[in-house]
Amino acid sequence: MSKAIVLNEKFEKSGEVDLPAKFEEISEQNLYLYAKSFLAGIRSSNATAKTRAEVSGTGKKPFAQKGGGRARQGSLRAPTFVGGGVTFAPRSNRNFTQKVNKKQKRLALEYVLNRKAAEGSLMVVDSLEIASGKTKDAAAMAKKLAPRDGLFVVSSLNEKNYLAFRNLSSHYLMEASELNAYIAASYRVIVMEKAVLDSIVKEG
Repeated sequence: MSKAIVLNEKFEKSGEVDLPAKFEEISEQNLYLYAKSFLAGIRSSNATAKTRAEVSGTGKKPFAQKGGGRARQGSLRAPTFVGGGVTFAPRSNRNFTQKVNKKQKRLALEYVLNRKAAEGSLMVVDSLEIASGKTKDAAAMAKKLAPRDGLFVVSSLNEKNYLAFRNLSSHYLMEASELNAYIAASYRVIVMEKAVLDSIVKEG
């Protein structure tokens, strides 16, 4: 059974908390499918080209159907001619969305949390409040808990916490409502408020 590290007010280890045993049984496939869906959802479709119906040019038959010794043609806007339309032209309104149901999204997040806990990279604290609202204080705390990069999750985001974390390039602060498996898996260390973890465990 994986254990999350419990931190005290000074962000020092004070104990451990067990994650539910069922988290161990979750398949990695859930994370793969969610990550695939997440990346597809943010993919943009910029490529576009005109079909034969959209290019400028005459629709007149270029030459007689028979007698010329050439292949029959019906329009100079056909893809076989220079300046003609594109066959199966790419469109800018293409939808790449892939559906993942709510249960699978939750399983993917639970799998990531369990894996982070097994690696000793999941930490829980009562509050992540930066009372001063200063970036140097947030940076000092972040560097202590996650030297390279880290994700900090709070129940609700206030102005002081936002101001303290907004200029940290390798550390990111977010509300629990925005947390998902892809973002969680993208960081080496996850530090979250106890209320957030309790909510995730309760929903599971």
